[in-house]
Amino acid sequence: MAKIALLGYGKMGKAIEQLALSAGDEIVMRLNAENEAVLTAPNLKQADVAIDFSHPDIGFRHVKACLQAGVPVVSGTTGWLDRFEEATRLCHETEGAFFYASNFSIGVNLFFALNQKLAELMNDWPVYQPSMTEIHHTQKLDAPSGTAIALAEGMIERLEHIEGWQEGSKAEAGHIPIEAIREGDVKGTHEIRYTSAVDTLTIRHEAHSREGFARGALQAAHWLIGKKGVFGMRDMLGL
Repeated sequence: MAKIALLGYGKMGKAIEQLALSAGDEIVMRLNAENEAVLTAPNLKQADVAIDFSHPDIGFRHVKACLQAGVPVVSGTTGWLDRFEEATRLCHETEGAFFYASNFSIGVNLFFALNQKLAELMNDWPVYQPSMTEIHHTQKLDAPSGTAIALAEGMIERLEHIEGWQEGSKAEAGHIPIEAIREGDVKGTHEIRYTSAVDTLTIRHEAHSREGFARGALQAAHWLIGKKGVFGMRDMLGL
């Protein structure tokens, strides 16, 4: 059992809460836009671990507050990674514990590994041009998604003729186009294609509910307690 601070109490926060309570955990803080003032060191110290699913504009502030309070923090908020190195330095300076993932779904993280292996194979076949489409619900603020960017980075590292990515259905030579679509209540779909003049090779992951993300985040929170350092899903899953 663990005492958990939920930093962000939207759909993901509530899904995590339901699973945590079922597992016997205690929720000691429920932070939302209306009660940000309760984010203080004394209040955070009531928790064994914090889980942040909030807003790109405040994601780093939440991580920083937790590390400075000495509370392990799991972050699933995307769109703030321009300050990730700063968070990493702060974690080491405070000898704290910080776990970040753009996606906590076990299936998605297996998809990450599959994507990287496929990119290694396709590196010898530059006639195939990579592209990606990601679809999420209309309330998702960042585009492309953090998961899409992570997938693209895994491809860029392994494809010698690819040097970057660009948002949109088309991109200049040497870049992966990432089309970001926002519609309905789509939980998350990511499709990667390699297209030549004669055929197309496609891999795809589609989330059916938020439960997979919530379970992964809760598992990460329990796993992080008692550790020091910066971690991700590969560390927890041994991938």
